[in-house]
Amino acid sequence: MPTTSQGRVLILAGSDSGGGAGVQADIKTVTALGGYAATAITAITIQNTLGVTGVHAIPPEVVEAQAYAVLDDIGADALKTGMLGDVAMVEAVARVLDRAAGVPAVVDPVITAKGGAALLASGAVAAVRSLLIPRAALLTPNAPEAEALTGLTVATTDDLRRAGEALLQAGAKAVLMKGGHVAGERVVDLLITPDGETAFEGERIETRHTHGTGCTLASACATGLAQGLPLVAAAARAWDYVHEAMLRAPGFGAGHGPLDHAWPVRGR
Repeated sequence: MPTTSQGRVLILAGSDSGGGAGVQADIKTVTALGGYAATAITAITIQNTLGVTGVHAIPPEVVEAQAYAVLDDIGADALKTGMLGDVAMVEAVARVLDRAAGVPAVVDPVITAKGGAALLASGAVAAVRSLLIPRAALLTPNAPEAEALTGLTVATTDDLRRAGEALLQAGAKAVLMKGGHVAGERVVDLLITPDGETAFEGERIETRHTHGTGCTLASACATGLAQGLPLVAAAARAWDYVHEAMLRAPGFGAGHGPLDHAWPVRGR
């Protein structure tokens, strides 16, 4: 699963004290897949598998300073965005993406935590739509996020497809529509680009250990792009990685438990 081609991924996202999602999941994912992870922390959350009980935002200018410190010295082959919080943070991250023009950005439009806590202010959804979607080399929304961004109902795979096309029209270069919230015995994710569609499909895993799946998938995609993989190959490897990480979940916590991000290392 890991590759010898190390790619630099700059992650702009929030910290998860429980280690299952956010920057912690991102760093684990990038590392497990053979990449190099750097970060600009957007928020400190107080959370575990039972939920989020507090969010402390980092000032947007400090987030920008973190990102520019990395870009000006280490550089980046891909960027990945996660929890942003409010309009000011979305605007700051858009400036970072412009500073890193030419570097592909994987935008995970995080709106709520797995347990339902709001991680993006309602007024900031429009900012994500106008500022980040047009800057995204790859957008990775789940069904509720796609509904918020498009105003469309997303309850079926055809709905995923319709919303994905709308997000392409909104400016994203490609969209990975996640179907985990769509009912059915099988989960279908759709990678939609101007050139066509690729489906990733598998049996639904009945488990409570799904914390951080979205963060993990987006970071895995970003790692592949940073390492020079074509988009479809990067998404396919990411999908397989997350699927296996869910199957090997360690069983920690009493709520939405974390994945086993390090399984490729243990598998050797």
